[in-house]
Amino acid sequence: MKFLLCFLLVALSVFNSLDLNAQELKFKISGVKDTTVHLIKYVGSQMYYADTAEIKKGIVKFDGSKQDQGILGVLLPGKKFFEFIHAGEEVHMETTVPDFIPTMKVIASKENKVFIDYIRFLSANTENAKKLTAKKEGLTDEAVKAKIDEEINSLSKKVREYQKNLVESNKGMFVSNLIHMSSDVEIPDAPKNPDGTFVDNQFGYKYLRDHYWDHIDFNDDRLVNTPVIQKKMEYYYSPQMLLQHPDTVIKYLTRVVDQIPAGTMMYRFFVTKITSHFEKSKIMGMDKVMNTFVSRYYCSSDGTGGRKGYWMEEEKLEELCVDTKKRMRLVQGEVPPNVILTDTTSRNWRDFYSLKSDYVILYFWDPGCGHCKKETPKLEKLYSQKLKERNVEVFAVGKATGSEYADWKEFIRKNNLSFINVGLTDPIYRQAKDNPTSLIPSKTTLESLNYSDTYDIFSTPKVWILDKDKKIIGKGLGVAQIEEFLDRLQGFEDADKLFSVEEEAKEKEHE
Repeated sequence: MKFLLCFLLVALSVFNSLDLNAQELKFKISGVKDTTVHLIKYVGSQMYYADTAEIKKGIVKFDGSKQDQGILGVLLPGKKFFEFIHAGEEVHMETTVPDFIPTMKVIASKENKVFIDYIRFLSANTENAKKLTAKKEGLTDEAVKAKIDEEINSLSKKVREYQKNLVESNKGMFVSNLIHMSSDVEIPDAPKNPDGTFVDNQFGYKYLRDHYWDHIDFNDDRLVNTPVIQKKMEYYYSPQMLLQHPDTVIKYLTRVVDQIPAGTMMYRFFVTKITSHFEKSKIMGMDKVMNTFVSRYYCSSDGTGGRKGYWMEEEKLEELCVDTKKRMRLVQGEVPPNVILTDTTSRNWRDFYSLKSDYVILYFWDPGCGHCKKETPKLEKLYSQKLKERNVEVFAVGKATGSEYADWKEFIRKNNLSFINVGLTDPIYRQAKDNPTSLIPSKTTLESLNYSDTYDIFSTPKVWILDKDKKIIGKGLGVAQIEEFLDRLQGFEDADKLFSVEEEAKEKEHE
């Protein structure tokens, strides 16, 4: 009895082992000499090496149990490759170089039988559409052109029907989720008023914007390992879909990410790609998108005592969250912390909250900074010749501690800086160091004395533009851009310019 029980356990163990690891990826490729080939994988649109194997007599094998599921590819010498679906099943395919898809035979893999048929169908219809489009070129007969358009529309409808049927008949399979994600959302006819006019002329755009993600299963992490998902994402946050204003972008992108389960690869992919994109954006104010995403999707609680940015080292994540909390006070639409410091006398305390101007240019600079030496006199010229009479004030915070104290005062005197100049002067710095309670809170604040940290000043110059309520409306602008920005805001868009935005851009390129 004991012998039979042991035999049964061993047999079950072998059976389960074979079942769980039945993910051999085997390919017979005619027309290839014995050589080294690579298995490649996608993470979004990026391709990476996943494995290496030797192809002998046209046959190569990979262990699928070690690979992320999604779309993989077999890369041959000469950058020739073909793609296939890996969804946890055995894959056995045969093909010939260089016509991979036309000669492809799927010996084993339900997913790839559907996938390869779909690729062939799509390729044939795309080619037919190209031929029809080419026929239209040079035609002047509108009736003939209209007929060709009907044929093209018929092809498009045929593809949509094929996709719809494929998705419905293969539910539960990865290929169904993949094709569903790839297919366009169908926009219904726009509602009309009784007189035949449209209720909303933007109905089509709004419907697409609000239903753009209807075809994606956010619970299927395998979709991350396909190039389709990143292309869809990039289009969604592009100017073609969303107004490039931080509040608009945040509104619609958070709607998407809030649907994705935290702790998944799908969550990580969306959060990191969106954050990275807007970190690099050259559009003013888009740092608000980046900081909002870090705060909301990296730093918020995961419900177990940790943070949602599970893929980062704990120490680095904590540092990022501390910095982001500070930066969130410096984004568009926020009122930044007040700065209360003295002028060159070290006796007269000034702050920008108390200013009654229509706009405030908050300017941080360093008398030893080469770029500041160029920009600061230009800002003085803009202020004295144009902005001062328009009730725009410049509140300049200069580096004035230690040896910079004398340099700061000399630069102000030499360049006749007539706007408000304050700094953490050396006498005040020493007093604060010796006896901080003599200044806080009677004269100033800790945030003001630590303004470099408060405002994240690690390079200069730094610029923020504030409205009359001291809310941030602009940041990171050069003097020429400040002039153009305020001219437009104050209704002087056609006024003669003291500085050229184009010349300023050229100077920055050569710095």
